[in-house]
Amino acid sequence: MSFSLSDSDSSSCGGDYKNFKQISRDRLLLEMLRSAKTGDSKSTWKVLIMDKLTVKIMSYSCKMADITEEGVSLVEDMYKRRQPLPSMDAIYFIQPTKENVILFLSDMSGKSPLYRKAFVFFSSPISKEFVAHIKKDATVLPRIGALREMNLEYFAIDSQGFITNNERALEELFGDEEDTRKAVACLNVMATRIATVFASLREFPSVRYRAAKSLDATTMTTFRDLIPTKLAAGVWDCITKYKKSIPNFPESETCELLILDRSVDQIAPVIHEWTYDAMCHDLLNMEGNKYVHEVPGKAGGPPEKKEVLLEDHDPIWLELRHAHIADASERLHEKMTNFVSKNKAAQMHQGSRDGGELSTRDLQKMVQALPQYSEQIDKLSLHVEIAGKLNKLIREVGLIELGKLEQDLVFGDAGMKDVIKYLTMKDDTTRENKLRLLMILAAIYPEKFEGEKGVNLMKLAKLPSEDMNAVHNLKLLGGSTDTKKSSMSPFSLKFDMHKKKRVGRKDRTGEEEKTWQLSRFYPIIEELIEKLGKKELSKEDYPCLNDPSPTFHGTSHSSSIQQPVVAHSMRSRRTATWARPRNSDDGYSSDSVLRHASSDFKKMGQRIFVFIVGGATRSELRVCHKLTNKLKREVVLGSSSIDDPPQFLTKLKMLTLNELSLDDLLI
Repeated sequence: MSFSLSDSDSSSCGGDYKNFKQISRDRLLLEMLRSAKTGDSKSTWKVLIMDKLTVKIMSYSCKMADITEEGVSLVEDMYKRRQPLPSMDAIYFIQPTKENVILFLSDMSGKSPLYRKAFVFFSSPISKEFVAHIKKDATVLPRIGALREMNLEYFAIDSQGFITNNERALEELFGDEEDTRKAVACLNVMATRIATVFASLREFPSVRYRAAKSLDATTMTTFRDLIPTKLAAGVWDCITKYKKSIPNFPESETCELLILDRSVDQIAPVIHEWTYDAMCHDLLNMEGNKYVHEVPGKAGGPPEKKEVLLEDHDPIWLELRHAHIADASERLHEKMTNFVSKNKAAQMHQGSRDGGELSTRDLQKMVQALPQYSEQIDKLSLHVEIAGKLNKLIREVGLIELGKLEQDLVFGDAGMKDVIKYLTMKDDTTRENKLRLLMILAAIYPEKFEGEKGVNLMKLAKLPSEDMNAVHNLKLLGGSTDTKKSSMSPFSLKFDMHKKKRVGRKDRTGEEEKTWQLSRFYPIIEELIEKLGKKELSKEDYPCLNDPSPTFHGTSHSSSIQQPVVAHSMRSRRTATWARPRNSDDGYSSDSVLRHASSDFKKMGQRIFVFIVGGATRSELRVCHKLTNKLKREVVLGSSSIDDPPQFLTKLKMLTLNELSLDDLLI
């Protein structure tokens, strides 16, 4: 029986480079499920038992088919009544909580245990007291095939992104009523889960964080302002323990971790982001990554509803998700045209029409009428439908004009007068879009929302008072409305308070070729990660917890990242995303995307991890993919949750929930 309480060795060094999600998946499938096949395990099929959290950890990283392939025939919920299967072995993947330990013991103790043997894997470190409790039960002990800490307690939501599933972090940490006990508990869970990322990847980070912005010796630092400092200390504490308990854990720093919170950028969560991925999640009522659409019914029957997941296993999604919506639509049209031009049956179908340019919709209908309606074309047709729906919504809502005003505000090309003019002229703008516009305004011109001025703006926009709360609550995220403190604005740029038009972000269009309208905006983390990569990030504003050991910059491993970083993008507009397929000669196959994604990683420098407390945005995830390509270092984004603008607005309103009912919150 292996009774190791350190997780088994799975260092990411050597062999082919694997990205963050691939390593997480391999650990769950090979290190956990496959390892239970060894030893005296006679029965081939096993039961996998998980709790509410670990089942999600598993489903973000693995598909059911992967699990079955590793010999699991049944997946069970720890908390439901389970049928005894005394001839089968069970694998438990559970959190190390008191309830779970008690349930496990009741499953396996006594004369008639539920299963023959149990292989137990904990998602994070288990206390010595619980281990002693398990060892004490003499009937259970011989039935344990393994008892180990997997140290994997995060959701791998993307090939380069994870969340710690602290959905209420914004409310618990930044809320109006400071509840320190709740806040500390929230940060502890977050720290434990972030640390399991490094345990999983066998990485030892140099930990940097946003320093508290205390103005002078007389100013008291608030708990809110210390969030990154406290979280950094918590993560450091957990990693120090891992250094002692995990075999072959690196002695010196192998990567960089930067801990930030939502105060670094209050515009990114509310501005309209124009990429295909962000538009899908912002404008279509998607549930997570699930999109529901209608497909033609069987044998001419009524149309049927079909659920699809917009995820990495769909090559077209992988290729287009970070492309501008106009670019994505253009590429989809090209793919359809290419398919039709190479397909004789489709051409015959086309021959029956008059000449002239075919719309993408026409092409889609034509292709759907073909007998050999393959899965690839199915996917292509789906994306044509989604892009068509998005473009229709953009037109109906008048989003381009609003998007231009939002970006002009951020880059100092528009000011207060332009917003007033827009609100006066565009009476039919949705409540949510007006609120988002005012929040961008408040982030740049906070003093315009003080007292009567704020009330008048809300009246002009015809917004109810609970929406005003969302604007006021921006202050709780560290944005200061005190003009004396203007230099401490969250934008790392000092505003000139007397200027008519202020700049919320410096324009970087010259640095990169961005020919699409409305693609000027970039999240602040783009600037911070680039500075970190060039070793230009201020040590004063972003101190390092472990001033890196001398070997950090001197080892051969890190010498590969000492090359100067090229400042401008070397990609033309047609290859805007890192996942753009090269030499993909047909209109719809994107296999090369997947091939290149892994080969691009072969010459990688050290990983950079960025963690944002209080929710990350899709634009921030996009930037991590973009910079991975540019810096030749895998950039992994972590956060307490990933929020689309509607969710972020709801969470922001909940910061002062005592005055609101839940019905008021939903726009």
